[in-house]
Amino acid sequence: MLEIWTEKYRPKVLEAIVGQEAIVERLSSYVAEKNIPHLLFAGPAGTGKTTTAIALAQELFGEEWKQNFLEMNASDERGIGIVRHKIKDFARTSAFNQTIGFKVIFLDESDALTPEAQGALRRTMEKYTISCRFILSCNYSSKIIDPIQSRCATFRFPKIREEAVRNYLTELAQKEKVDIDEEGMNVLLKVADGDLRRGVTMLQVVSSAEGKVAPEAIFRVLSIAEPGDIQDMLYKAIAGKYLEARERLSGLMIKKGLSGIDIIKGIHGEIFNISLDDRTIIKLVETIGEYEFRMVEGANERIQLEALLASISVLTTK
Repeated sequence: MLEIWTEKYRPKVLEAIVGQEAIVERLSSYVAEKNIPHLLFAGPAGTGKTTTAIALAQELFGEEWKQNFLEMNASDERGIGIVRHKIKDFARTSAFNQTIGFKVIFLDESDALTPEAQGALRRTMEKYTISCRFILSCNYSSKIIDPIQSRCATFRFPKIREEAVRNYLTELAQKEKVDIDEEGMNVLLKVADGDLRRGVTMLQVVSSAEGKVAPEAIFRVLSIAEPGDIQDMLYKAIAGKYLEARERLSGLMIKKGLSGIDIIKGIHGEIFNISLDDRTIIKLVETIGEYEFRMVEGANERIQLEALLASISVLTTK
């Protein structure tokens, strides 16, 4: 049976967490004292928030960690009922490990909780703080109400450095005997963009499907826009060849099946590699942001991308 590498190689101790050395050092001091405050982990996906919470519980409780640790995803049940019943019932009971004296609730994607649910959670954190500690993780700490933030020690997880991701993926490729060349690794790092989980997943998917992890295989398996295709489309638009640029866009969307968001992200990434003056680039970035917003709000992707190419042609041929 094929194992998922993100789970197979998930660190079980804080020391094994990749790319978050400063956070690991601070949390290790809590483990040494056998005591933690309420914690708030904030940062992008794939930076180790969930892994850190689980590793912290394993080090803190040892073999009894599963009995003293409750993991929940707030995006599954985001209403006030989950706080009043499931969370409260777990928080009010005594810890299995009397040496530690408290249990831990890990609430993933806590920024998905409604304001009413967060209000109830604030009261629960306050009432059962002796018997239970909370670890909240979120992508955006600004969506967590201030009374909860003030009760937590906040840890901000930055994107993982490219060097750390490269070292980890290289070591993983050696363990799994994956054939990957330097160009393939560079493409993986660019697409992962500091998200280690995404990098590991892509490495497994491409190696399973293609054998060798090379740039062409990555683009083909993951249905990612190739930089060369995006650049060609942009150069045609900048040269005022709008109809040819539009034809390239049709090929990306129809033949390769790329979504509008995938293409616009590719445009944003490649626009900085084109020789244009700073003022023009500023205008283009502002225009790209406007069209992406329209698509996110539900506008037709094909029409918006065609309009974007028209805007690029106008802005660069004045």
